[in-house]
Amino acid sequence: MLENKDIMKEIDINGIEPADETKRQYYYMAKAAKYIKEQEEQAGRKLTYYVQNFGCQMNARDAEKLAGVLEKIGYVEAQDENADFVIYNTCTVRENANLKVYGRLGHLRGIKRKNPFMRIGLCGCMMQESQVVEKIKKSYRHVDLIFGTHNVFKLAELMVTMLEQNQMVIDIWQDTDKIVEDLPTERKYKFKSGINIMFGCNNFCTYCIVPYVRGRERSRKPEDIIREIKTLVADGVVEIMLLGQNVNSYGKNLDEPVSFAKLLEMMEEIEGLERIRFMTSHPKDLSDELIEVMAKSKKICRHLHLPLQSGSSRLLKEMNRRYDKEQYLKLAGKIKSAMPDISLTTDIIIGFPGETEEDFLDTLDVVKKVEFDNAFTFIYSKRTGTPAATYENQVPEDVAKDRFNRLLKEVQEIARKKASVYENTIQQVLVEEVNEQDSALVTGRMSNNLLVHFPGDESMIGTMQEVKLKECKGFYYIGEQA
Repeated sequence: MLENKDIMKEIDINGIEPADETKRQYYYMAKAAKYIKEQEEQAGRKLTYYVQNFGCQMNARDAEKLAGVLEKIGYVEAQDENADFVIYNTCTVRENANLKVYGRLGHLRGIKRKNPFMRIGLCGCMMQESQVVEKIKKSYRHVDLIFGTHNVFKLAELMVTMLEQNQMVIDIWQDTDKIVEDLPTERKYKFKSGINIMFGCNNFCTYCIVPYVRGRERSRKPEDIIREIKTLVADGVVEIMLLGQNVNSYGKNLDEPVSFAKLLEMMEEIEGLERIRFMTSHPKDLSDELIEVMAKSKKICRHLHLPLQSGSSRLLKEMNRRYDKEQYLKLAGKIKSAMPDISLTTDIIIGFPGETEEDFLDTLDVVKKVEFDNAFTFIYSKRTGTPAATYENQVPEDVAKDRFNRLLKEVQEIARKKASVYENTIQQVLVEEVNEQDSALVTGRMSNNLLVHFPGDESMIGTMQEVKLKECKGFYYIGEQA
C-alpha cells in the first residue's frame, strides 16, 4: 500500500503526470491542493466540504472515499450544506431518491449566490441516467461537477479541470473494468468499516436499474482485499462489512478464480479482526461451501441478508430472479439447519406488475414458513430503462398499499417473536455510539444485528461488551453489563 501520508510531498505538479493510476490521482490531489490553498488565502479561512449520501452501503463507502480525497486536498468537513464544496452522492433505485436530490439542488441555489467560493458536485447512480444529466444541464446550471459510479476515483482530477476551466464539468462513463487501489478514505467509524470486494452486477432483475448504473461485475484481487483489511485492523477496526451487489458471485471474473467462501476463510486468519459481515447475497449463487464456512466460523456474524423479492414462482420468473419459491424455501431450510441461531433477513417487493392476490398470498406463505427476523418491504417503484417499467398490468396503488400493510403486520409480528428469544441471556455486543435519546446509555449490536441499549459511556465505543438482555422492546433490547 502506498504511504499516502508522504506521497503528496514527493509529487512535482509541474512535471509529467504519472502513468500509474493511483500515483496519477495523487498528482491531481497535489495540484488541487495548490488551487484550494490559493482560495483559502483569498477567503481568509479554511474551505469546507459536505458530502451527503443518498442510498445503499456501497454509496456510503464511496462517500468515505470522496471525503478522503477532499481532506487530502485541504478541505475540512462541515456539518451541513453551508459549505464551500457540497457533493450529493445520489441513488436511483426508487423515484423518491431522485426527487430529494432535485429538491436539495433548488435549496443550494440561494446558498451559492452568497458564497463566491462554493462549488456543487453530483455523483452516484442517478448521474448514470442520461435524462437526469440533461435535466441538470438545463435546469440546474449552478451545479459545477457531474460524475457517475465508475470514476469516483477521479474526483481530484475532475476538480482540477473544474477549477481551471471555471465551468460545469461532466464526466460519465458507461462501464469500466478499472479498479484503483490505495486512495485515501475518511472513515465514519474508527472501529468498523465497509470494504468493497466487487463492483457492478450481472443479474439484470427486470425491476432493477443497478446493472445499468453500476456496470458489469468486477472483483478485486483477494490479496488487495486482505491487505486493506489488515491495514484497517492495525488502525483499530474490529468489524468489517464486505460490500457487493452480489457477494456470492465474487471472484468469478478473476484471472485465478477465488470463491467468496474461500475469501472468507482467508479473512478468518486475520489476527485482531473480530467480526465479519457481508451483503448482499443472491439466493441463486449461495453455495453449500459458503454455508459450511459460515457454520464453522468464529468471526462471521450470525446474520444473513437473503433477498426474496416475491414468494410467487410466476413473479420470480418475471423478475428474472432465477430461482422459484420451492428453491428459496429449500435454501432457507438448509441455512437454518446448519446454523439454528442465524438471523435471516430479506427484501420483499409488493405490487410488481401483474401481481395477483394469489401471488401475494404465496409471498405471505414464504414469510410464515421461513420466519424472517426482519424484512425490508417496498412497494414496487417503476424505473425508466428497466424491462418491468414497460410491463402491462401495473398494480393499482390502493391495492399495493393494502397488500403492503398486510405484509408488514405479518413481518413485524414474526420479528417480535424471533427477537424475544434472547431475553435474560448474556450476549456479546459491539458498542457503536452513545445513545441519541439518553446519554446515560450506549447502543451496540449483537452478532445477529439486533440493537441493544444499556448503561455506559463514550469510552466503551468500539469495544466488545458482555451484556445481559433484560427486556425485549420488539426490535431492540434494554440490557445491563453482565
